[in-house]
Amino acid sequence: MCPIKLATVCLVGMTALVLPPLTAQPPGGDRLTGQLPLTAMPRDHAGPRPKPRTTAEVQAVLAGTPTPPLPTRPLRVVLVAGQKDHGKGEHDYPAWQKAWAPLFGMADKVTVATAWEWPAKEEFQKADVMVFHQHGDWTPQRAADTDAFLDRGGGLVYIHWSVDGRQDPPGFAKRIGLASRGGGIKYRHGPLDLSFNNDTKHPIARNIEKLNLYDESYWMLFGELPANRVLATGIEDKEPRPLFWTIEHARGRVFVSIPGHYSWTFDDPLYRVILLRGIAWTAREPVDRFNELVWPGADVSR
Repeated sequence: MCPIKLATVCLVGMTALVLPPLTAQPPGGDRLTGQLPLTAMPRDHAGPRPKPRTTAEVQAVLAGTPTPPLPTRPLRVVLVAGQKDHGKGEHDYPAWQKAWAPLFGMADKVTVATAWEWPAKEEFQKADVMVFHQHGDWTPQRAADTDAFLDRGGGLVYIHWSVDGRQDPPGFAKRIGLASRGGGIKYRHGPLDLSFNNDTKHPIARNIEKLNLYDESYWMLFGELPANRVLATGIEDKEPRPLFWTIEHARGRVFVSIPGHYSWTFDDPLYRVILLRGIAWTAREPVDRFNELVWPGADVSR
């Protein structure tokens, strides 16, 4: 685990902000103090919050982390959010960006930048990874920016509704595997029982065979996804539907997470493991690179 920075510099747009010192919360720390750390999502949803994970559950999934850690390089990570479009505790893209900018600021050798709706042109030239959590869209200009970024080896991560291609889902799907045309898909809120494809031995899925989330699934998306690119599926309409997957282009990589509807999902440490591994994988970095970010603000019990 890398040491926690005493202060964090976070780029918001083109402005550098010095954030207050951050301390890694012990499991259950926020429950003891009643105060949420900067790295936790707002707990404003009216429904019952999922049961916290235990420390042992999380440590079992993190098992096998190389010791000493594998070499890493400096990274620039861009967190892209947009206008909130659902009720409390749902699709809260701004809150996610606000929480995960300081979270990534705690990582060693990482520069964090944020963007609203679409990154600036300069970011496509200097970023290593872009993480999108917003209502997606796909236009010719976005296609050109994305293709150039992938061609130079950039990593792209799409969370939940960011897979919406609106008027051009086939074009979007060519880049990310599967995409939606507005609301013209099927979806369900509730318990998700995910089964992981361990046949591929993908490093993102290490030590995970099953995962239960309370979130939202999408299916009947546009595109074709080879079976060996699917990381995890959930049963909907009596068939397994892809909910996590990866895509590799000539040089660039893509990771997609359909879960991410509810704010509490981002405080689930097991979901964090998967998402953080996906981010590291798209950057062609060791998947355990961000293990220290699994804990701060996470919903964990002893």
